[in-house]
Amino acid sequence: MVLSMAGIPGLLFLLFLLLLCAVGQGNPYGVPWKPTWPAYHLPVVLPQATLNLAKPDFGQYLSYETLYANGSRTETQVGIYILGRGGAQHQDRESSGKSRRKRQIYGYDSRFSIFGKDFLLNYPFSTSVKLSTGCTGTLVAEKHVLTAAHCIHDGKTYVKGTQKLRVGFLKPKFKDGGRGANDSSSAMPEKMKFQWIRVKRTHVPKGWIKGNANDIGMDYDYALLELKKPHKRKFMNIGVSPPAKQLPGGRIHFSGYDNDRPGNLVYRFCDVKDETYDLLYQQCDAQPGASGSGVYVRMWKRQQQKWERKIIGIFSGHQWVDMNGSPQDFNVAVRITPLKYAQICYWIKGNYLDCREG
Repeated sequence: MVLSMAGIPGLLFLLFLLLLCAVGQGNPYGVPWKPTWPAYHLPVVLPQATLNLAKPDFGQYLSYETLYANGSRTETQVGIYILGRGGAQHQDRESSGKSRRKRQIYGYDSRFSIFGKDFLLNYPFSTSVKLSTGCTGTLVAEKHVLTAAHCIHDGKTYVKGTQKLRVGFLKPKFKDGGRGANDSSSAMPEKMKFQWIRVKRTHVPKGWIKGNANDIGMDYDYALLELKKPHKRKFMNIGVSPPAKQLPGGRIHFSGYDNDRPGNLVYRFCDVKDETYDLLYQQCDAQPGASGSGVYVRMWKRQQQKWERKIIGIFSGHQWVDMNGSPQDFNVAVRITPLKYAQICYWIKGNYLDCREG
């Protein structure tokens, strides 16, 4: 693995490597306390009716629009229920949010470029993929990619290129068609290229479309893409976002294809500074292209007695926030709430009975 970070002090780089090893190997110091995935009583999102819509020009916030590869689209209205001993109880929608802006660097650039097939092609970095519209996505099932809604829809209509949307997977770039000798000892990182898979259909919540990328819309800046064929890589499960104080070290992680480092996968981590029910405010360095990256943490899963990374949010963009009467700028991730988990899980599995554990 080669990690590049221009001008980084040797000590900080060493500390980063130690941190990465600790993340990969579990708790090496035998500390008894483990940050544990909390158990949630999740709601159920059930389709009520599906309506045919006119082809786009190229109710409810958790109702959703589906765009197919042939250009046709449908709107699905949903009912939201809490299943309990007393039967199903209807639940109202969530609310609140503001508009998305450009991504940003905060002071010293703390991003790491990841090189070398031994890491780029292995979990968790291998779950990050590139969209042909210029954003990042994350593999969340055998044929599904989670990304930001604004990567395919601007709040009013689908962005250029969505009907022929493709998802790119980094692969080694072999010369002369050969798979050659092991170059792991070489000082030069191995060249990579993207292999593309077409998207079969996309799902966008109506909360994003009705919000017109303003007002409430940012809370719903997420979308799911279904590929035309399985990608055959390990994927990362989605999970309900715990409160920031329960995150390991109060920190989040994500990797994306930032535009200022073309062809490179860029990893970063940082502390969560503040939160609302729908958003995580942080100052992870990022540039355009990182939008849609899956924000993840690694916590202990009590039932299976193992550590597991889960995506708890989607990186959206930049926002000014009123902090004690003073405006402050943050990069923002959309949290996967219980309702959003139920919706995304249903999009993936098509059966609410398989979406009872977040």
